[in-house]
Amino acid sequence: MNGLYDEFRIAVHSVWNRRWIALGIAWGFCLLGWLVVALVPNSYESKARVFVEMQSILSDKVGVDSRERKKNMERVQETLASTINLEKVVRGTDLNLSVASDRELAGKVEMLRKNIVIKSEKDNLFEITANSSSSNLSDAQNAILAREIVQKMIDIFVEENLSGDRDETTQTIKFLDGQLANREKKLQEAEQKRVQFEMENLGLLPGVGSISQRMEASRQELRQVEAQLSQASGSLAALNGQLAGTPSTIATPVFGGAGGGGARAKLAQAQSNLASARARGWTDGHPDITAMKNEIAALRVQAAKEPAGGGASSYRTPNPAYSSLQSMRAERQASVAALQARKAALQADMTQLASQQTLEPGVAAEMSRINRDHEVLKDQYNKLLADREQIELRGQVETQTDSVKFKVIDPPSSPRSPAAPNRPLLLAMVLFAGIGGGIGSAFALGQLQTSYPTAAKLEKASGLPVVGSVSQVLTKAQREIRKKKMRFFYGAVGSLVGIFSLLMVVEFVQRGMVA
Repeated sequence: MNGLYDEFRIAVHSVWNRRWIALGIAWGFCLLGWLVVALVPNSYESKARVFVEMQSILSDKVGVDSRERKKNMERVQETLASTINLEKVVRGTDLNLSVASDRELAGKVEMLRKNIVIKSEKDNLFEITANSSSSNLSDAQNAILAREIVQKMIDIFVEENLSGDRDETTQTIKFLDGQLANREKKLQEAEQKRVQFEMENLGLLPGVGSISQRMEASRQELRQVEAQLSQASGSLAALNGQLAGTPSTIATPVFGGAGGGGARAKLAQAQSNLASARARGWTDGHPDITAMKNEIAALRVQAAKEPAGGGASSYRTPNPAYSSLQSMRAERQASVAALQARKAALQADMTQLASQQTLEPGVAAEMSRINRDHEVLKDQYNKLLADREQIELRGQVETQTDSVKFKVIDPPSSPRSPAAPNRPLLLAMVLFAGIGGGIGSAFALGQLQTSYPTAAKLEKASGLPVVGSVSQVLTKAQREIRKKKMRFFYGAVGSLVGIFSLLMVVEFVQRGMVA
């Protein structure tokens, strides 16, 4: 422990003996460092935060979803620091006073690109930061300029989102109008070409549509006609069966007769009633039809038991049920004949279309191509028209209903102190570095010289015993001279600290003047 203490004392003594060298180095280093710090211009920073509120009720209904709105905000954020917008900032602030040529304007734009930072803190919150450190402006002017730059960026931010959408919507609608006019012209030409082709090939292309389409339509209609014909033929066959079992005349009893033929007359009347009921559309499952059938079966048994010679007491009259069934059969026969005629016509048309398709395949192919081109142009036109209406509606929603609102949460700040450099800290660091450099230099010189501060050092270095050491003896005059030098030394050290304090006072006074 004593060895370390002795080494420390020796080091301090070595530095103290070379204190003027250390002081000179400290003065030179501090003066040079403080000059460099003084030449560094102050940079003033202004910040602002903007909140973007997006309305989503009506916008979502017309196809402007949150993802698309977020993409638009990212696009505006990326293009806000473009060259065109930065030129607007230069023209709208005091930077324009020092711009006399396009080259100087480009230099100011590059300077702004480095000193402006735009970042998104959250989805709808943006922070705009601008620094100003022009050497040809005072600190107060740099502080004002930084605030003006941020304010101009906010104005451009709002303008880009409000008027940018309008311009984009207007340009898009204008482009779609031109495309619609072009498609409409081509669609009219295709329609005229189709009409002209149909007129030139009128005998080969009857009807509307291609041959394949008309063949398919004829097949579908033929299947429907065959189903209807099958149903009508079945109904006619059932009606013929009923007509075969119904007598054309019935026996009518004579008033005051012997009562012969009464069962047969009742049987004929019951059969007439059954035919009338079936003519009205009643089915065999109807309760009245079932009752009539039972009654007819009973009357047939009674009629079979009656004697055959009942002509003296009755006479024959036309059966009304038979007449009704005959009229219904005529109607069903006419319906079957009409369906058969329609079936024959469809089969003839299909045969003709098949022959035309075989004889003139080129005409059918050309007609199919013309129809296909016409349908494609028509679909494109309808899609463009729908897109135009959608974009126009979206543009009206975004511009007329304030779908995007801007709120300045924190207005551009007015800087009261420079953001960089931290001059008080740099001045103090230069002072400590100068003092440390002087002490280090003095200690290094002491290590390079071959002197021995103590008798033990000399004895260790030479290997010979040291009998003793003689201390330095100063006269009174020498002591006075030494005291005078010490006063000069302390004055020089105090002057160095005083200059540092003066620089600190000047720095804070300048900051107060800016505020």
